[in-house]
Amino acid sequence: MSIIATSFAALQIKQTNMKKVLSSIFMVVVIAMTILSCGNKSDPKKVAASYLNALKKMDYETAKKFGTPETGKMLDMMSSFSGMMPDSIKDKAKDVKVEIKEAKEQGDKCVVSFTSSEKPGAEESLNLVKKDGKWLVNMTKDDMGGGMGESAPAEEGGTPAPDEASPATENDTTKAAEPK
Repeated sequence: MSIIATSFAALQIKQTNMKKVLSSIFMVVVIAMTILSCGNKSDPKKVAASYLNALKKMDYETAKKFGTPETGKMLDMMSSFSGMMPDSIKDKAKDVKVEIKEAKEQGDKCVVSFTSSEKPGAEESLNLVKKDGKWLVNMTKDDMGGGMGESAPAEEGGTPAPDEASPATENDTTKAAEPK
């Protein structure tokens, strides 16, 4: 009978060890799947919100994490200019509220529209590109208004944009200076 008892005890020990090994493997698989599933998701609205919130705080290093290398260069330039701004303007910028409206994805490009308390009622846009499965803000020299895409057209009777203005002739300048 002692042989049966010894064999039964050995079997229980092996069974307990097997449960521990299987539990450990299961936990590793669950953790790996969780990490992989979270790492692959990149929501353009979240990226835009994170970028804009860092930008309004003038935290250019954090904003760079959400941008392309070209965006990083633009942010470096903005950072150097921000050193010249009065503190009152910096404090006012921190109070700006941003609301993301929508994201229009087209392949590996996306335009995120948003509004800010700085310009109530004016919808602005931010261009994003998908690189290695991650959405990144793509700010170019043409977008130097903080990464925003299209600028508003000149109002009727207003001053035309510089690229729309025609070169002034001598007669045009004289007529503008003469009283009517």
